[in-house]
Amino acid sequence: MSTERDRGQLTVDVPKGVTFTVTGRRLRAKGPLGTVDRPFPSDALELSVDSGKATLTLRLPSHRKRSQSLLNTWGAHLRNLAGSLTLGVEARLKIVAAHFPMKVQVKENHILIENFLGEKHPRSSDLLPGTTAKVDGDFVILSGYDVEQVGQSAANIERASKIREYDPRVFQDGIYLIERAHLKEAN
Repeated sequence: MSTERDRGQLTVDVPKGVTFTVTGRRLRAKGPLGTVDRPFPSDALELSVDSGKATLTLRLPSHRKRSQSLLNTWGAHLRNLAGSLTLGVEARLKIVAAHFPMKVQVKENHILIENFLGEKHPRSSDLLPGTTAKVDGDFVILSGYDVEQVGQSAANIERASKIREYDPRVFQDGIYLIERAHLKEAN
């Protein structure tokens, strides 16, 4: 996905099968893997899509640094959305259980962590919509079609396995993010 840039305008290539529409202050991106809805600053930016290219145009003075930052940020959002809706997104977490044998399993739309530091009650973390999980040995693999949802689900799992009453320098058990949410490689 290449990008062309002109002062006050930014053009992003849109893969085949991905559509962007702006309705009011909402951006809707639809692709082969799903649909993503995001808030969009329609008072500051204008989006037009034509023949496989999405053009963002600033409605603010283009010589200001903050205006250019906004333009570049939304250009990156469009590239991420286009890539994630065609290729998919993946994140990997590692299960570390040095003191107690921890059992991690996927139940419907949440992760269940049993016997964490010998606790009697299991801990759990919900997966956000559009995110699926798989436990593969000592790894939890999250996949989906929205970078933000997969990344937030990974953060929720890390937070669910946070150590509370023990010294974290000694008890390093938990589930830790080792690969951030990124686009899957094209096969």
